[in-house]
Amino acid sequence: MGMDKLWRVTFLCCITASVLGGHNPCCSYPCENNGICMTRGDNYYCDCTNLEFYGKHCEIPTFMKKIKLFLKPDPETIHSLLSGNKWLWNIVNNVQFLSNAVMKKVYTLRSDMVDSPPTYTSEHEYITVDANFNYSVYTRTLPPVPKECPTPMGVWGKKELPPAEDIVKTFFIRKEFIPEPMGTSAMFAYFAQHFTHNFFKTDLKKGPQFQWGGHGVDVSHVYGQDRDSENNLRSFKDGKLKHQIINGEEWPPLTSDAKVPMRYPKHKDIDKQYALGHSFFGFLPGLFMYGTIWLREHNRVCDILKAEHPEWDDERLFQTSKLVILGETIRIVIVDYVQHISNYNYQLLFNPELLFGEPFQYQNRIALEFDHLYHWHPLMPDEFNINGTKYTLKEFEYHPEIVVKHGMREFVDSLSKQRAGMFGPHNHSPLTIPIVTELIKYGRTLRLQSFNQYRKRFNLKPIKSFEELTGEKKMAKQLEIFYGDINAVEFYVGLIMEKRRHKTLFGPSIVEMGSPYSIKGLIANPICSPKYWKPSTFGGDVGFDLVKTASLKKLFCENMKGECPEVTFRVPDYREGDVLDLIKQKMEL
Repeated sequence: MGMDKLWRVTFLCCITASVLGGHNPCCSYPCENNGICMTRGDNYYCDCTNLEFYGKHCEIPTFMKKIKLFLKPDPETIHSLLSGNKWLWNIVNNVQFLSNAVMKKVYTLRSDMVDSPPTYTSEHEYITVDANFNYSVYTRTLPPVPKECPTPMGVWGKKELPPAEDIVKTFFIRKEFIPEPMGTSAMFAYFAQHFTHNFFKTDLKKGPQFQWGGHGVDVSHVYGQDRDSENNLRSFKDGKLKHQIINGEEWPPLTSDAKVPMRYPKHKDIDKQYALGHSFFGFLPGLFMYGTIWLREHNRVCDILKAEHPEWDDERLFQTSKLVILGETIRIVIVDYVQHISNYNYQLLFNPELLFGEPFQYQNRIALEFDHLYHWHPLMPDEFNINGTKYTLKEFEYHPEIVVKHGMREFVDSLSKQRAGMFGPHNHSPLTIPIVTELIKYGRTLRLQSFNQYRKRFNLKPIKSFEELTGEKKMAKQLEIFYGDINAVEFYVGLIMEKRRHKTLFGPSIVEMGSPYSIKGLIANPICSPKYWKPSTFGGDVGFDLVKTASLKKLFCENMKGECPEVTFRVPDYREGDVLDLIKQKMEL
């Protein structure tokens, strides 16, 4: 369809809806390039301010913008460049000024895609002062679908969305475990789950748009959700956290010794109820593993800082070690975790100094869309093989003592050698089905815009057909029966159903939408600002070096006795071709 014809169709759609049904003319989202649709009686106009676009629908680029668009490669070209050309990136990675220049672009281009200050909440379809000052809610990247629209997705699709249970039953339930083709390990799956509990803190008692956290990485999963919990976890000696020694290893204390809120069932033995910074970390052994290793690291850092500063009291040792743990967390997330997700041949850097002197805002707000996007339950396997002993996911539930039984080394080694699941359709385990069903319902309650609207917001071309979305015909036909129009596909459903991008864990939308939220949230952390990022913040050069050299492998190896096991987000025997044909067969079931 030509551009002129597209605008005519959009305009007629708006006018028809307003004349015949009295609907909001902005329901068809006629404004392009992030233009703001404003109603004016039965008509509308587009606010194109500060967009480098003008025209009735903000569709005409300025002269300079035309040049920028001509020179700017599309997301697929950029991905191919960064994930291929290994010889080129070997050179760049070893030439500091080139490597720094690339990373600076990554920081700025990704961060600029996130609105700062925040613009929308779930309560209104337009900017309000609450969008900035109300920290009790998630921000919104796109405003809710107007209430007066003829369909839940604006003007597209059917008047009622298909039952969430039917969508989940048809497309989400795991018939047989599908392994992740990039060789991603279960260590990665648990890292993702433990890390996101830093900043996704939904307060469902108030509603799915409410949250109780500080909108950023605050290592509360180590130190507790508030000052009272933190004090109960502290030993108040040498800056350290409470712990106990079992079989010669350091483990979290019991809730009887550290009274913090945990979510153990009533029948759970009191001598197996461990106290950790996050109430959910007693739920699965993998979360308990990460909670334990951070406890050990905190206490190790305290010993290092005390040796460097014997004059420091307990409070300063604790507070400075907490800053070191925060810095180590962010570096590990970028150089190990995000690196694995991107699968780039370019080695990502954690170097906040690259943004010093740049117009960058050191503040962040967690977006509702980021929370929904980050439901990666398909990565969780059905069972776990811990040194020859097999446990189902159900048997893992509320049994953190499994890690203590096998020992940290054995448990870590086993998870590093076991594949995670593939992100996509037909791969949610039965235990996660209720969660994802509720997630879809929450998206409807909060009137999230369609999958294609979010693609456009993040500079991706809208998907034109169901077959283009799924990359095959059977599921595409089923989706079409449910939704009727590709522009009516819901946000999370689209993310799950999108065909996988070559040589990545996910489809392109998760990568292109998730990266800006991630980079902005990490680099906007106060410790990355010029006022914080200096040796004195972290206890001098010794603490600063701990932050600047942190890695996943070092985190575990420095906190386990004996020979260090495999500590990796990719299984050691990874070969992509081993599972691609198997995946194709299972997806066609």
